[in-house]
Amino acid sequence: QVKLVESGGGLVQPGGSLRLSCAASGLTLSFAWYTISWYRQAPGKDREVVATITGGGSTSFADSVKDRFIISRDNPKNTVYLQMNSLKPEDTAVYSCNAATSWSNHWGRGTQVTVSS
Repeated sequence: QVKLVESGGGLVQPGGSLRLSCAASGLTLSFAWYTISWYRQAPGKDREVVATITGGGSTSFADSVKDRFIISRDNPKNTVYLQMNSLKPEDTAVYSCNAATSWSNHWGRGTQVTVSS
């Protein structure tokens, strides 16, 4: 059974940084086969995709986080990271990771990120 566990969330002041981790276990395929995405959902808002990284390392970002967030992966460690810099109050949300292939889709439970002074 595929399991994704997010960590690294917390309370940070505006302008600060956090690094989120998404660790996968129970994979039936090599981790490199999975496209990993970070999503976030703020209270009262729809879930939105924040950043995506393919098995080959290609990345894409939402316009709202471009130039502030960096996504990376360590395939031998089955882990993807989301480095979040210059955080703003509007970045406050529950951040979840998703691991997908063309025939499967797996979610973590999420980690809370709160940006507030």
